[in-house]
Amino acid sequence: MEHQPRAVHGEQEVLARAVGAVMRTAAVTISVDETVLVAWELLERSGSRHLPAVRPDRRCTGLLDRADVAVACAAPAASLSGLRVGDLLPGHRAALAHIEETVGHAADLMGYTDADALPVLGEDGRLAGVLTAADIVAALAGRSARTEPADTRPRAPSTVLPGLPLRRGHRGTAMP
Repeated sequence: MEHQPRAVHGEQEVLARAVGAVMRTAAVTISVDETVLVAWELLERSGSRHLPAVRPDRRCTGLLDRADVAVACAAPAASLSGLRVGDLLPGHRAALAHIEETVGHAADLMGYTDADALPVLGEDGRLAGVLTAADIVAALAGRSARTEPADTRPRAPSTVLPGLPLRRGHRGTAMP
């Protein structure tokens, strides 16, 4: 399959943009001192796949993935009350992007670290948003950045099994 020169030029243009022009600016965050159960609740309510962990000064210490939190929540209930968000963050420094860096640089960093999202820091060093692989694909497709939380998409109502209560705020119907 041949690439047309115009398409390649468009891709190069997107990769040369600043991360701040492509990322989602609204991000649901969580304090490193919160419990893992609160993290799960925030992920469920926001519909996000990623949750930036921040200190009280809004400096980002890492990015939790929904799968990491789900695995932690599978631990025995007695241990969950003492498990904090900071306990789930890796011991090494998290990969971060800066708002003025290029999308191409951020994409290279995502590929190198095998990450599908990066917290983005503003000029003041505080969290400015989250850049996801989906944001980069949307920019390549010609769609502009949105200001809603990262990875928020309309979700189909989950099926409720007989005998289980509906989630709070759920408007779906239970199976007969």
